[in-house]
Amino acid sequence: MSTQTIIAAPLEMRPQPSLLVEQPRIDLLPDGQPLNHRQFKIRSADSFVRRSSASLLLKHRYAWRGYHTVSLPADQTANRITLTASEGEQVIGTITVGLDGAEGLASEDVFRDQVEHLRQEGRRIVEFTKLAIDPLSGTKRVLAALFHVAYIVAHRIRAYDTLIMEVNPRHVRYYERMLGARVLGETRLNRAVNAPSVLLTLDFDYVMTQIGEFAGQPERSAVERSLYPFAFSLTEEAGIIARLMAQVPVPSRSLN
Repeated sequence: MSTQTIIAAPLEMRPQPSLLVEQPRIDLLPDGQPLNHRQFKIRSADSFVRRSSASLLLKHRYAWRGYHTVSLPADQTANRITLTASEGEQVIGTITVGLDGAEGLASEDVFRDQVEHLRQEGRRIVEFTKLAIDPLSGTKRVLAALFHVAYIVAHRIRAYDTLIMEVNPRHVRYYERMLGARVLGETRLNRAVNAPSVLLTLDFDYVMTQIGEFAGQPERSAVERSLYPFAFSLTEEAGIIARLMAQVPVPSRSLN
């Protein structure tokens, strides 16, 4: 994946500017309304500048929560793909897609039994890690966009079928409601950040169904209280897949 823009999208403003400054919790990200002439772009963080900016955002957000500092490795690898959302040159969000392979998965340090059980079931596992959203610019639209492109990389292009994520226990209900995730492993200590974590899982077939039903229809968010109405439309998704496939030819399943 190259650093060229994967997709650009309108940035939605926060209706209550003080809320996230005082309590920048991921579950309080607002729906927002369109803010004219402002956009954010999703890119692969495979340049030194972009990886440094993403690492700085991670450092600030994890430090605010009282976690041990985390950072990105110096270089991107085939199985560790970091995406960024940026407004101009400012990184306002980041997520890393970790594909199961020779390197293993970060979640195995805490939830080895659960991860191995999924493998024994024949699941192709991917984990989403190192998620951070800038509290001043982040909206549900930004979070949904990062998640959607990460899903495209992992499932639509690389054909992995099962997602796992370690989250803080206080965010479990949020991801259950907003993504349809379910608990796979109960609270344990994540030694890397020195904080409690719960292992969640999500089938990508379910994500595909929800995107097909709700994506690109933010007006339905009043009834469908999930992130899916804020995801990209199926037309936009097709464009993302085409651009990513053109950048790096990788083994993929049929997209029909």
